[in-house]
Amino acid sequence: MDWIVCCYTVPSDTSRHRVAVWRELRRIGAVSPQQAVWVLPDRPAARRALERVQELVANAGGEILLLRGEALDGTSDVRLENMYVSAREDEYREFLVECDRFQAEVAKELAKRKLTAAELDEEEQSFERLARWHRVIVSRTLFETPSASAAEAKLKECESVLSDYAEKVFKEETR
Repeated sequence: MDWIVCCYTVPSDTSRHRVAVWRELRRIGAVSPQQAVWVLPDRPAARRALERVQELVANAGGEILLLRGEALDGTSDVRLENMYVSAREDEYREFLVECDRFQAEVAKELAKRKLTAAELDEEEQSFERLARWHRVIVSRTLFETPSASAAEAKLKECESVLSDYAEKVFKEETR
């Protein structure tokens, strides 16, 4: 596996720029084995995404180095892959928690018999946010990740819960 290594510095007079670069690197799925060093698999999408990181660093008056490399030994390769999988696993676990919250919210509305079109719109928006988030995580999942299949199943479960809720709202609204 080839990797892209990103090393950067930005002036320390304000944290705004450091936070913006950090957030962008996390958003594109990079992992950080050392302070101000980020690594991600060398893919065309990653190269395009790093253009935004370069822009943020330049706007902050900093410097950036982007290098392509490969691990020189099996231990380093496994360590990088494990770091990448661990980062995705953290995202999947958080996603699963949010799916549970979504299902609990719909169950709460059902228990209160709050079967309105406005509430359905709100729940549909929440589901769409989950679906978008899932697509983003999947797009960054390049190695087998333990919770990936559970997350896919949970999203389908949420879709089913939303569909059942929509059916009940429809019946209530068309009485």
